[in-house]
Amino acid sequence: MNSRERILSAINHKQSDRIPVDLGATPSSGISVVAYQNLINYLGMGHLKNRVYDVIQEVTQPEMELLDYFGVDVLDIGREFNTAEDYWQPLELIKGTPALYPKWFNPLRQPDGSWHVAGKGNEFIGKMPQGATFFDQLIFPYREGYPTNFDDLGTQMSRAIWGGFGFTPYDWIDEPGFWQMLREKTIDLRLKTDKALLLGVGCNLFEWGTFLRRIDNFLMDLYLEPENVHRLMDALMERHLEFLGKVCEAVGDVVDILKFGDDLGTNTGPFIPNETYREFFLPRHKQLCDFVKANSSAHTMLHCCGGIYELIPDLIEAGFEILNPIQINAINMDPKRLKLEFGKELTFWGGGINTQSVLNRATPEEVKKHVIENLEAFAPGGGFVFNTVHNILSDVPPQNIVAMFEAVKGFNR
Repeated sequence: MNSRERILSAINHKQSDRIPVDLGATPSSGISVVAYQNLINYLGMGHLKNRVYDVIQEVTQPEMELLDYFGVDVLDIGREFNTAEDYWQPLELIKGTPALYPKWFNPLRQPDGSWHVAGKGNEFIGKMPQGATFFDQLIFPYREGYPTNFDDLGTQMSRAIWGGFGFTPYDWIDEPGFWQMLREKTIDLRLKTDKALLLGVGCNLFEWGTFLRRIDNFLMDLYLEPENVHRLMDALMERHLEFLGKVCEAVGDVVDILKFGDDLGTNTGPFIPNETYREFFLPRHKQLCDFVKANSSAHTMLHCCGGIYELIPDLIEAGFEILNPIQINAINMDPKRLKLEFGKELTFWGGGINTQSVLNRATPEEVKKHVIENLEAFAPGGGFVFNTVHNILSDVPPQNIVAMFEAVKGFNR
């Protein structure tokens, strides 16, 4: 099998020649700027560039040489947009880790050692405290209350850090001919590689409530201001469906996976009970998935962190085929249980290793043992793509990353 066939077999719950692997196809299945630099130095690949394409999380776009070295089977379409050298500029935001950043990203060092960065409106919308390794959101546009209408919703979304700093390809979205360019670059990438192609589309609902209102306010709103929440969700859906229509028209026949996002859980369980999800989000998530299935050949992925066991049946009903990152260290997220109960309906993309306390703290041998146990749980019968639980962060030793991939390679023999 080639890589694309391998990924599609997993999604179709068929046993492939080996377990497919992801590293860096999404900003939640990748590697941080610090961990990447440590890894390429450890492997003797210091000639590779360290390009930070997700400036908020400080996540790097791995180069093809490294992806091929680890046998990665899937690519993010956005990488085709930032190949020119003049797209990048050198910066050192994290001490000891110089890297390349998009030229449109211009953070300013503050007297206290933090970095502040302005959005389109020249107000600071993000902050990286001294000693931190990612940016925090500073502006919550609707924190003081809901507006009477959402005529300027797009402007307000751009004031929240997650709307203000789009990573490729969407940092090009205002360029003339963007959608035709997206199609041409996607087709070109398809011709150059046999790897599966993935495009993130976001279309977050719950999370946009938290980005706009701030999470404490929004969680209360679900009970105290349901009418306003529905108004906001309707306004978001109008934007999301218009955007999805353009995506599907441009690349719906050539992209393999469209990735949605909505973090609904914590380590200790879902943010909201099932009845709340069903009132506000299930019908809208279903509408998004139905639209993709009616207007493209792409498969639907949901990035959703946390202990979301109770919500999984509803996510399946909504139409999501793939779930990521499978936070196996969270409550009720045991791999064997997940595979037994949902393995015929969901593809698990992630859950290969606990990044919160194993990949960063264990010995290489302990890493291998942990990976093999998870592979034995998730792999039988297809329906699994190996990836870490979310991004590989700066505290992960490079030898543990190598041990992780060695375990997958050994399992695949």
